[in-house]
Amino acid sequence: MLPSAKAGLFACLGAMLSIGFTAVAADSVEKPVRVDLATTLRLAGADNLDIRLAREKMTEAKAVDEAATWQFFPWLSPGISYRAHDNRIQNVEGRMIDVYRDSTSFGPSLMLQLDIGESIYRKLAASRLSSAAAHGAEVKLQDTLSSAVAAYFDCAEAQTGVALARENVTLSEEYSRQLERAGDAGLAFRGDVLRVKSQMERQRAEFAAAGEKQSLASTRLGQILRINPRIQLLAQESELTPVVLVQTNTPLGELIQKALGRRPEIFESQANVEAATEARKGARYGPLYPSLGAQVFVGGLEGGNQVSHTSAAESQDYQVTLSWRIGPGGIFDRSRTRLAESRLRSAELVSSKTREEISRQVADALATSVAAGEKLARLTSAMAAAEEAFRLARSRREFGIGVVAETILAEQEFTRLRLDHLNAIGRHNKAQYQLLRATGDLGVSAGSDPRKQ
Repeated sequence: MLPSAKAGLFACLGAMLSIGFTAVAADSVEKPVRVDLATTLRLAGADNLDIRLAREKMTEAKAVDEAATWQFFPWLSPGISYRAHDNRIQNVEGRMIDVYRDSTSFGPSLMLQLDIGESIYRKLAASRLSSAAAHGAEVKLQDTLSSAVAAYFDCAEAQTGVALARENVTLSEEYSRQLERAGDAGLAFRGDVLRVKSQMERQRAEFAAAGEKQSLASTRLGQILRINPRIQLLAQESELTPVVLVQTNTPLGELIQKALGRRPEIFESQANVEAATEARKGARYGPLYPSLGAQVFVGGLEGGNQVSHTSAAESQDYQVTLSWRIGPGGIFDRSRTRLAESRLRSAELVSSKTREEISRQVADALATSVAAGEKLARLTSAMAAAEEAFRLARSRREFGIGVVAETILAEQEFTRLRLDHLNAIGRHNKAQYQLLRATGDLGVSAGSDPRKQ
């Protein structure tokens, strides 16, 4: 179920204070703030606006449920009433007479007006809707945590991409200087010197693009965590390593059954079906119950006419009524019953669609995770070979046309594979967390790192 806001606040208090004090400094001197994945999850689950909105909806549903309970209780209405009549009136015999009279009553009235059947089923439906709202808040929490995980790995990937681009620029600049000196000494072809310079400028452009990507990823992560966009967020370098949270050799059917038994969307849709069922019962059977009306007045009464006037004395009135409503809004109102049945069928269809969607999400997440793992394994092997080829090409001292072209090609291939390998790690990790979300395990404990569960 949804962790309370207080529990979430205590869970992430230390991390929030640490980042808060650092954030103040960063806002003034614009220094980056480094966060890890566990802190990201705690902050995402503590103060995200979407989660707060979902919790407010849950509070609203609970208030409606509480109001449905209070309708079974009578209310007290204290007050004062003054009535007077002057001149012509008709008596019980039908004759017209002149009369002056007045009366004053004061005291509390205890009143109850209850549609018994309607109130019972309305209370049951409100209770189910309150439960659905609680599960809906849990859905929003897991969605937010999933978005935070993806944004965090995007940030880590972009951050490492900047480091790789910077390293490539440094290597290209060094190689360009060496080739420039060789060209001045007549040992290198001028075209090769220009080719290396072109390669260097291209890598500088890629470095600038990598910096832009990092800035955008940091802003996106800060938006989810509600951190000042002026503060640049940096992920822990050690985080961009392959993680295994769900074994991809687990049978698909087993993962789907697990998801159908744990996903909050299932419980939310079931609660909505139960609420619609109670509403249909209310439309069908509610009018068969009588409406109960009761009123008790205990107070004082005084009054009189032109001849005499009595002082206040005790007065009590009691009234109880039972009534049924036939027609619109009551017995034999088929349109109301058809409306309730249609809403129930819609809720059941939504529930079935939710189950199918969850099954599809699990299948897609498993396929994506398997493919990401296989791609990562292949790129890891390819990158080792490309790194060795680049090292051998760089170790050659000649500056012939073929050697320069070979070195440039080796550097391009190694750079491409390093970036592909980096992207594959990020894709693999995000796929693992998406599979964790699909099976209903992400957000079991808001703010905890699933890798340590």
